[in-house]
Amino acid sequence: MAPVTIDEIYAARDRIRGVAVVTPLVEGIGLDVPAGNELRLKAENFQRTWSFKLRGAFNAVSSLSADERGRGVITYSSGNHGQAVACAASLLGIRAVIVMPEDAIPIKVAMTRAYNADVVFAGHSSLDRQQRAMELIEEHGYVVIPPFDDRRIIAGQGTAGLEIVEQWPEVEAVVVPVGGGGLLSGVATAVKALRPDVRVIGVEPEGAADARDSWATGTISTWASVDTVADGLRTSRVGELNFATIRELVDDIVTVTDREILTTVGTLVQGAKLVAEPSGAVASAAVLTGKTGLKHARIVALVSGGNIDPDRLRSCLEPDASRQEVLASG
Repeated sequence: MAPVTIDEIYAARDRIRGVAVVTPLVEGIGLDVPAGNELRLKAENFQRTWSFKLRGAFNAVSSLSADERGRGVITYSSGNHGQAVACAASLLGIRAVIVMPEDAIPIKVAMTRAYNADVVFAGHSSLDRQQRAMELIEEHGYVVIPPFDDRRIIAGQGTAGLEIVEQWPEVEAVVVPVGGGGLLSGVATAVKALRPDVRVIGVEPEGAADARDSWATGTISTWASVDTVADGLRTSRVGELNFATIRELVDDIVTVTDREILTTVGTLVQGAKLVAEPSGAVASAAVLTGKTGLKHARIVALVSGGNIDPDRLRSCLEPDASRQEVLASG
């Protein structure tokens, strides 16, 4: 299948206009940015549903035919994509069923249910959730809205890349979280189409670095298990359509530790007044720890979401010993 095109991303922007927010670039004035770099933060934690996921979800759900809308939609998600699909379905008057992990973050479950979606719990891995969703599709005929391996999703997420280049034409590098690869592939497509000279770097947690392994070897790697505080990035493998784009357009994929992620959550609150969930902080963590290898560059780090449990946020604002308790408890 051919990669998503810039024209599809422009069409997605037209489709989501008035629903998705054009999120700001926040200057990292209060952050200690190493290597002479200049950092701005793409604040997708200000997006509707508090993560970038609404971009792709609304683009996909609003593209459905009348017959498909009547059947209802289903997806499998650790939280943010499910919440976004629930929101999109609610806005369009469509029934939504969301399959979430048994250990889903309570605030994400509550916010998904707030859009009148039916929540079903299944296992702990992305594959567990996907399998249960496929069973429910077989039973009820729902239309699936995949979390990342779908050109409508990729095109929707790519609209964030359009905004970055338009908001800061002088940008030299864009750093993006990667789980299943929908956001990274969409942003890379948009950025490279408009500015081929801009470096695009993906970031993963060390405990879920399947995309890094895939990018390094040129073949999709599937991890049997993942272990990270960044619940939104606990995918076992990148999507095939996503990987085709990542392999062609992404310049590097690096990793950060859970300690670096949690430290950055606190740093973003104190230094930039932004609330990020662990998954949303990984790109910033890579920049602030120097893991990107960039020097004297104008960098945008994408803060992908802000749906964080209040207790976890509190621990990230306390001394390092409290963060170690969070790490020990998982």
